[in-house]
Amino acid sequence: MDYNHGVASELIKQNIARLLADLPEGVELVAAAKARSPQEVLEAVQAGIRIIGENYVKDAKEARELVGKRVKWHFIGTLQKHNVRKTALEIFDMIESVDSLEIASEIDKKCAQIGKVMPVLIEVNSGREPQKSGALPEDAEQLVREMSVLGNIKVMGLMTVGPLFGNPEDSRPYFAETRRIFERIKGLKLPNVEMNYLSMGMTSSYQIALEEGANIIRIGTRIFGERD
Repeated sequence: MDYNHGVASELIKQNIARLLADLPEGVELVAAAKARSPQEVLEAVQAGIRIIGENYVKDAKEARELVGKRVKWHFIGTLQKHNVRKTALEIFDMIESVDSLEIASEIDKKCAQIGKVMPVLIEVNSGREPQKSGALPEDAEQLVREMSVLGNIKVMGLMTVGPLFGNPEDSRPYFAETRRIFERIKGLKLPNVEMNYLSMGMTSSYQIALEEGANIIRIGTRIFGERD
């Protein structure tokens, strides 16, 4: 191990220890591994991470070959219909970014072929940003209703990214609105819908997200450092 790699590895270990020590009970930490090497992912797991979030199927496959099944794998990127393949669905334990009935139906169909029920979160475009994926806040409840009849999907909650601001406090209204939608859908007690998870907040905004009810946070930079 060269010196620079050793320093980076130790920083990952220290960063994770601090995060885990500070998190409230019941909050799950997802290491957002976009553009990180399989070795970095392995070091995060060795330091105590139990959920890896990947944006790309190829990256998840490569990291999983090194890390194995000792952790849970969440898909947190933009999912398109042509990417819903059986091999991808075999890798992931949860998909956090379902935003349409078309995508949900494709996941349901492919999961039926491999005998799997896939836990999913509905991605909400809380900032109503045209360049971002996610169901609009006003459409989320109807989407969950439509998905509740699918036999090989289980809706487990909501996810949002929200607009990115220099001041994390500016994210609060978007997290608060997503929490209100979450609570409203949870109160409907729909079949095949559990609404256990609210995934909100990244490195810059996770503390605000926690205050607004997040119980999954997705952290990349604060774990791995700035990307090269």
